[in-house]
Amino acid sequence: MASENMAIIIGNLGQDPDVRYTPNGRAVAQLSVATNRVYFVKRDGREDEKVEETTWHRVVVWGKQAENVGRYLKKGSSVYVLGRLANRTYEDKEGVKRWTQEIVAQRVNFLGSGNGGGGARPPHPAEDEGEMPDPGAYIPTDPGDDDIPF
Repeated sequence: MASENMAIIIGNLGQDPDVRYTPNGRAVAQLSVATNRVYFVKRDGREDEKVEETTWHRVVVWGKQAENVGRYLKKGSSVYVLGRLANRTYEDKEGVKRWTQEIVAQRVNFLGSGNGGGGARPPHPAEDEGEMPDPGAYIPTDPGDDDIPF
């Protein structure tokens, strides 16, 4: 039986991308993406009450795509992210071992300016084909946690 680890989100950046470089010079960007859900509930027989729920997602982008994210996106930008869920452990400033779940992006599409975000027009997707594997293809393990500069 085959299995698949795939995450797809459409949301807005909560802050400007944080782009850094590994010691070997490979770009890596960290994004904080908010997705929103709106639904209605009845309370005590009154009219439906609107409930808005925001979920924050940590997204990691590698290579040329990370450089483009840093160049063209900013807080409020709308994005479509396709990737896989990954768990990572790290030590905080006090030396306590912690873990986080993040989406390792395979593809980041720029959807528009969001809430005033955006900026210059992003490059045509064909410019990044070398960095974005086929969505159905195996996604190799990213570099070790020691290479992630945040």
